Amino acid sequence: MIQELSYVGFASPRFDEWREYGPNLLGAKLAGEGPDGAVRLAIDDVNYRIALHPGETDEFLYAGWGMANETDLRAYADQIGERGVVVHWGDESLCKEREVAELAWFCDPWGLRHELTWGKTATPNSFQPGRVMRGGFVTGDQGLGHVVFQVPSLVEANAFYADILGFRLSDRIINDHFNVRFYHINGRHHSLALAELPGHVGFNHLMLEYSSMDDLGRAIDLLRRNNTEIMQTLGRHTNDLMTSVYIGTPSSLQIELGYGGLVVDDLSWVARTYNKPSYWGHRYTRTAMESAPGIIRPIDQLP
Repeated sequence: MIQELSYVGFASPRFDEWREYGPNLLGAKLAGEGPDGAVRLAIDDVNYRIALHPGETDEFLYAGWGMANETDLRAYADQIGERGVVVHWGDESLCKEREVAELAWFCDPWGLRHELTWGKTATPNSFQPGRVMRGGFVTGDQGLGHVVFQVPSLVEANAFYADILGFRLSDRIINDHFNVRFYHINGRHHSLALAELPGHVGFNHLMLEYSSMDDLGRAIDLLRRNNTEIMQTLGRHTNDLMTSVYIGTPSSLQIELGYGGLVVDDLSWVARTYNKPSYWGHRYTRTAMESAPGIIRPIDQLP
């Protein structure tokens, strides 16, 4: 089974701006360059977890999902292959670029690329935050954070991500404005969320969780200095209890910066349905209302 969200990759014509944005605002460590000049960011002792590649347009490129070992990876690849997923194996150069021992990849029904890996390279005691921080990021056995995809049909998406890939439902938020399903693969309340946007597919946001509320507050204080807009104001979610703020980036996607997320236990967890996303806060700003909700494309305009 998949055990963690291990890494993510994007393309952007403004990729180089992440050299300042990542360390100075987020607190990530600048972790060198990829073979194509990609900006790499680390948030723990894993050599890098976020890659921003050069590109003519803003694009979501891939999400990397970590497996325990080579046996689990091969068994899982065989399992989903038997259920109709076309699985490709990465060559030595791709594994070297991603800094993993082994890699297999596939696409979801709308072309979103996912990579299955094991053996992501880490260097003990190597993480140094890019700005002054009281703590660090919540990673470990909870992985990088969470990602949210926009999909044209939640019924079809659930059939793929839950029934075939094995993501486990944490809960749902359904009202006149939201139809979102949240899935876990470890103790983090959700490593994946799927939001329905008929006729469209894409990437909404990446969540990074701080281990100290002070580091979240400091990030908010640094927004103006880093010329970064708030997309949703500080608030607390109903389902995962995360206190967070949503901010813009140089590359269309949003980042949710959070603190205090819920940890789930499969032995006792019961999925709920909520009718609102937040107890308080998370108000959309004018900038958010005038912007696209992430890196989104109509499904008839997929490359």
